[in-house]
Amino acid sequence: MRYPLLGAGAALALLAGCGSPAAGEPDGRLSVVTTSHPLEHVAAAVAGERADVSNLVAPGADSHDADISTRQLADLVDADVVVHLSSMQPAVDAALSSRPPEHLVDAATYADLDRDPHFWLDPTLMAELGDDVADELTEVDPSGEEAYRAGAAALRREMTDLDADYAAALAPCRGAALVTSHEAFGYLADRYGLRQIGIAGIDPSVEPSPARVRDVLAVARDNSVRTIFFESSANPAVAEKLATELGVRTSVLHPVERVDEGEDYLGLMRQNLTALQDGLAC
Repeated sequence: MRYPLLGAGAALALLAGCGSPAAGEPDGRLSVVTTSHPLEHVAAAVAGERADVSNLVAPGADSHDADISTRQLADLVDADVVVHLSSMQPAVDAALSSRPPEHLVDAATYADLDRDPHFWLDPTLMAELGDDVADELTEVDPSGEEAYRAGAAALRREMTDLDADYAAALAPCRGAALVTSHEAFGYLADRYGLRQIGIAGIDPSVEPSPARVRDVLAVARDNSVRTIFFESSANPAVAEKLATELGVRTSVLHPVERVDEGEDYLGLMRQNLTALQDGLAC
């Protein structure tokens, strides 16, 4: 797995000059900093107009190896509330360890990082995280509790609708083999009864062994797989090679991690659902 270009040592050095945490934005709103797009989606939905929500990862950048600037790290440690997934971004972890925020929501509660960090591909877990964010925002801003609870409830309705659409569309596919370029879709597969078969493991930078490729080919043939899926930001070469050998097509699944300008969580999740409906052998 690739890591941020700004190392932990650099992060610790720059923090020495940071000022004390801010008590909020000049307009009276809270300052909330998130460290990936799905976390930003949750925080913005819950906080609404009562907070300025900013994401450390720029559009198009990978959450794992984003180049985080000195200014961004200063914003991080000065934020009223931080929403983060620990153990995925070492430089951010180092910054938060050096200056622990008083109000931190750690989404690691929902992610098994040894298996797959992409918990947000299960909409029900996004709803649970929303409740945690509402709790933390209320701690900082008790007068906004009603608004934060309403935001979390609206997020839950949104995620419930999304989950229901996935469940209905993929019900005929239960037990189907989901062959992916690497194992980034475990939460999605578990939620909707699919069997994820990764050509590579959790780390996309590690090339699969010839034995692993042979195993995946055998599984794909045995299960009449008709599509090999690869990540939107990944090199499709291995997936295309397998697809050619099997005589099937390739299709894109988005891990909702490297999110470009104009894209958003809901839109990408619905694109994924369309790709699954079209590509799985159901």
